[in-house]
Amino acid sequence: MAASETLTASMEDYLEAIYHIVSKKQAARAKDIARRLEVNNSSVTGALRTLSEKGFINYAPYDVITLTPKGRQHAEDVVRRHEALMDFFTKVLCVEADEASEAACKMEHAVSRTILDRLIRFVEFLEICPRGGESLIQGFKNHCGQDENYITCSDSISACLEVLKKRQLEIEGDRLDMVALKDLEVRQRGKIIRIRGKGGMSRKLAELEITPGSMVEVLRLLPDMAAIEIKARGYRLTLSAEDAARIQVERYSA
Repeated sequence: MAASETLTASMEDYLEAIYHIVSKKQAARAKDIARRLEVNNSSVTGALRTLSEKGFINYAPYDVITLTPKGRQHAEDVVRRHEALMDFFTKVLCVEADEASEAACKMEHAVSRTILDRLIRFVEFLEICPRGGESLIQGFKNHCGQDENYITCSDSISACLEVLKKRQLEIEGDRLDMVALKDLEVRQRGKIIRIRGKGGMSRKLAELEITPGSMVEVLRLLPDMAAIEIKARGYRLTLSAEDAARIQVERYSA
């Protein structure tokens, strides 16, 4: 990105706010942005002019605000950074959502793509790996709180062996909970096993490195659009019900 197109952390916050508002309302207004960011109208006006001059938004005084293709791409990158940090803080470090969101807002502007990718892969690894998973994370949470349910190393090893034994029986008996992505409920997660077809959806997922083995979570069902909103590798995507039916996943508990 050229120096004239770079954005400060503050400008990225505005772009991120516009992205979320547009996602819900198809367009944003200055008052919506001011309310979301808790800033005054004059600050919003100055930020909108800057973003418009740099080609990130379509803006004219007293008109609705939309993202340009370049603006949407940059906003999605900021949102992905925020989501990845939130997942790491809440799912791995067991930090409360409000505190995690505040920290993610401060850090999302500086984290590199390499570190971001490693954070995403680490969260996926813990969710998938039988040596990790919920028992390991719960053990860490108990360790931080030093409560009465503290899990010892021997407890963790025993639990891990039980999980491995159960999973091996499921594999041998072909009893894995395999469903189409469209059949997952809101907030349910699954590991992608197979993506059928080689159309635009398959290419798009491949470009984002969302492949078999990636974890996916259903965020919203959109019945009016015959679609669902998902999160995978930090990206928020909307898939048609037809495309979601072509993705087979191993369902994980919500």
